[in-house]
Amino acid sequence: MDEERALYIVRAGEAGAIERVLRDYSDKHRATFKFESTDEDKRKKLCEGIFKVLVKDVPTTCQVSCLEVLRILSRDKKILVPVTTKENMQILLRLAKLTESDDSLEKVSEFPVIVESLKCLCNIVFNSQMAQQLSLELNLAAKLCNLLRKCKDRKFINDIKCFDLRLLFLLSLLHTDIRSQLRYELQGLQLLTQILESAFSIKWTDEYESAIDHNGPPLSPQETDCAIEALKALFNVTVDSWKVHKESDSHQFRVMAAVLRHCLLIVGPTEDKTEELHSNAVNLLSNVPVSCLDVLICPLTHEETAQEATTLDELPSDKTAEKETVLKNNTMEYNGMNMEAIHVLLNFMEKRIDKGSSYREGLTPVLSLLTECSRAHRNIRKFLKDQVLPPLRDVTNRPEVGSTVRNKLVRLMTHVDLGVKQIAAEFLFVLCKERVDSLLKYTGYGNAAGLLAARGLLAGGRGDNWYSEDEDTDTEEYKNAKPNINLITGHLEEPMPNPIDEMTEEQKEYEAMKLVNMLDKLSREELLKPMGLKPDGTITPLEEALNQYSVLEETSSDTD
Repeated sequence: MDEERALYIVRAGEAGAIERVLRDYSDKHRATFKFESTDEDKRKKLCEGIFKVLVKDVPTTCQVSCLEVLRILSRDKKILVPVTTKENMQILLRLAKLTESDDSLEKVSEFPVIVESLKCLCNIVFNSQMAQQLSLELNLAAKLCNLLRKCKDRKFINDIKCFDLRLLFLLSLLHTDIRSQLRYELQGLQLLTQILESAFSIKWTDEYESAIDHNGPPLSPQETDCAIEALKALFNVTVDSWKVHKESDSHQFRVMAAVLRHCLLIVGPTEDKTEELHSNAVNLLSNVPVSCLDVLICPLTHEETAQEATTLDELPSDKTAEKETVLKNNTMEYNGMNMEAIHVLLNFMEKRIDKGSSYREGLTPVLSLLTECSRAHRNIRKFLKDQVLPPLRDVTNRPEVGSTVRNKLVRLMTHVDLGVKQIAAEFLFVLCKERVDSLLKYTGYGNAAGLLAARGLLAGGRGDNWYSEDEDTDTEEYKNAKPNINLITGHLEEPMPNPIDEMTEEQKEYEAMKLVNMLDKLSREELLKPMGLKPDGTITPLEEALNQYSVLEETSSDTD
């Protein structure tokens, strides 16, 4: 009934009546996302009628009401086929200022029309394959970049930027060809990075360093939304950028990584928005070539070093607890480098672990990022090693028991999701410089067996990557407890009584044969298969392993 009344007024009424009836329709259906199929034909005709109104010279307020209703109706995929034409798309592009003209964004009264047009285009492009094809034909990506350049440094038109970026993200998500066009032809990497700089109000103190005001206000909701949309669009543009081929590419990625470092050190208007902002920054950092991630850390400035020393000196000598607090708050410094961004990533990772769900989508990106940073950059690895795997003192509990970051990561090493357990184990392995004996000290053999089997290191040794030869130092507590640590569980166990001490020789023989018969039955029924280690350290059926060792011995004896 609503559609029938609105359609009648749209066809026959004047601008004021059209505006009133469409405003009523919009208010009533603002939260409608599912529509009755019985009124489908009426909604199609209403869309067509609205487009006919939009080509007329009607007041701005009437245009906004038309576009609001069109945005609501475009949520229904079924009605978009007949209304998604090249002519109608061009009407929306004109209203959104997505034309080849050099019109500047000076008329503030037009901003609501531009925003609503962009919202309509977002819905239509997302829900209609025809609109997606027309977007390529009309070169929509180039027009969106042109509009972004017009409003790049204009803070009072954040809504326009936000929905321009959202549409750019959708296009680059739905069409892989557009990613290449954005990256190379339209200079999208540089443009989107500049949008982020503008949203964060970055002031550069060096080539890849920005000034951070920890006491400054949080980002506004509009700036945060713009930044999130820009980060998502940049992710699509850089999704295949692991390798840098030109020096100019390396410089641009370093600038982007520096902007992302700044992003990690600021907060949004709410805790949820801050987490969403940081989550998208982590995803984008995963696309940055690992050689360019060195800008995530930077040398401490003289002011930062002097401030830390002054804070400690100003405290009286008897204020031990206060001094310990100051030192604890300054743990983001390591070897003269500012580790704030890495510390934020570590805290972000721990929060994602504590959530206890969606590990593959929420946790693996940050774990993978920290792993690659640790593998490529020594200072980052050593800082993370100090934070995650500090020197062992208390080994009375199993490695997976407790609330430290180490305990949480060790628990993930036996997670049911193969991808999660692999990346958690890989992260700890890299922190241990890919040395098996060091990993086992912190995790126990049982927790590490999956990784070691996959890497062919069950017999010990180390991984393929090279690390510095600085040695780990064990605490006195660990050295004293080491002889009594259970290598499988990784913790100190009280000596257990030997159950066969009280048996006679006949009882021992009986129990041994019973065990042999049970294992033989399991093996014959293929419920259990005896395994052995091949010479390369990987697992294989026991018979095959024995045969390989026999061949090696024969070869060795022939050589002698």
